[in-house]
Amino acid sequence: MIIYLISFSVSFLFSWLGWFIPSGLVLIVGAFGLYWSDYRKSGNLIHLRALFGLFFTGGQALSCMKLSRLQTEWSHTTWACFFLAVVSFYLAYEWAERRHSSSSAGGWLKRQASGPHGMRRRERELALRRFEKPLFVSIAAVTAVSLAAFLFEAAVLGYIPFFLRGVPHAYSYFHISGVHYFTVSCVLVPSLYVLYAQAQREKNRVRNGLAALLTVVSLLIPVLCVSRFQLILAVGMAAFTFLAVKHKMKVWQTAVLVGAMIPCYVILTIARSHDVAYLNGIFEMKNSAMPIFVTQPYMYIANNYDNFNCLVENLPAHSFGMRMLFPVWALTGLKFLVPELVNFPIYVNKEELTTLTLIYDAYYDFGVPGVILFCGALGLVCCVLVQKLSRLDNPVGYVLYAQIAMYLVLSFFTTWFSNPATWFYLAVTGAVYLYVEYRQRR
Repeated sequence: MIIYLISFSVSFLFSWLGWFIPSGLVLIVGAFGLYWSDYRKSGNLIHLRALFGLFFTGGQALSCMKLSRLQTEWSHTTWACFFLAVVSFYLAYEWAERRHSSSSAGGWLKRQASGPHGMRRRERELALRRFEKPLFVSIAAVTAVSLAAFLFEAAVLGYIPFFLRGVPHAYSYFHISGVHYFTVSCVLVPSLYVLYAQAQREKNRVRNGLAALLTVVSLLIPVLCVSRFQLILAVGMAAFTFLAVKHKMKVWQTAVLVGAMIPCYVILTIARSHDVAYLNGIFEMKNSAMPIFVTQPYMYIANNYDNFNCLVENLPAHSFGMRMLFPVWALTGLKFLVPELVNFPIYVNKEELTTLTLIYDAYYDFGVPGVILFCGALGLVCCVLVQKLSRLDNPVGYVLYAQIAMYLVLSFFTTWFSNPATWFYLAVTGAVYLYVEYRQRR
């Protein structure tokens, strides 16, 4: 944390002087310092506090570089919010960790000393084998529901986004209210397959092959929807589930994963009719010669922080909880009966770039106190999850942990916890958890 405090202070000074690239480079040091501190203590590559520190602060560091003409100097309130978001998350996590450690008389710390998750790999794999059949049924059920919802949407709307050309926002219109939540629930299947693959104890070629086929189908759905985000979410959560179980990933496994994702991302970008001229026209980079494979990820990360600054500078009044309660209005259908519940403008610096940061709605609702309370609460929840990971009895808990880890990795992207899809994913995960628990007890 000391490295972060120093690097943040220097970054703010450099930005005030107009030295934007040095400002970002200094803050990157702070982001890696936060990650390394928790990784060194825990040995956990996907430690939740480490991930939040690395990716939320790292995204801010990239944005500090101001490589696009869309980006402007931030207000002092914006800087304060980014700083307090990290500090409140860390302090709340630290408080919860100390409280748990003292109440358990050091028991948890001793378990941590024996390994990142307190169980030897062999013991964990043997425990997983008890859940082979319920995990297979879960894969089949979630895939079947997701595929049926996708086919229903395609039939009603009359098209599949992947096969359209010249329509950059085809996926944005591929939604039937209520149904699309079931369509995108396919993102959970690869994570469940990771658990199933670890749980296999019978050489049942038919069932194993069917499980693999169902997983491929679940990955094809976001491809056909032309949703790069859903595909990244599905693969990322599967990778994190694997890490939660195995603790590490071999270099060749990482290379295969990245190598498979790059062509998929490029194909989906082309399928969305997002050519280089179109994207460069939106991103307005200061260096027009910068290659698109650098420009696109940079702007999808960096501009979100400038959108937050746009909110800070233009918001006339706070919404006092109405924005963060959007999942309630959406999932209950109240947004259709009372449109005023969701009739709040979004403040962004360009119409096409609408992705936000994790704390956007917290500030929208309550300002700086909202950011502090939200990140503090998130820190408490993450501490509980990290502690629970060492003694899971139900393997679906790994999927829950992987989801939260993925949301923290993509903390620069959107307001995850005021997004109804997030709570739908959590509800589906909870339903699978209860089913697996019930089958095991039987």
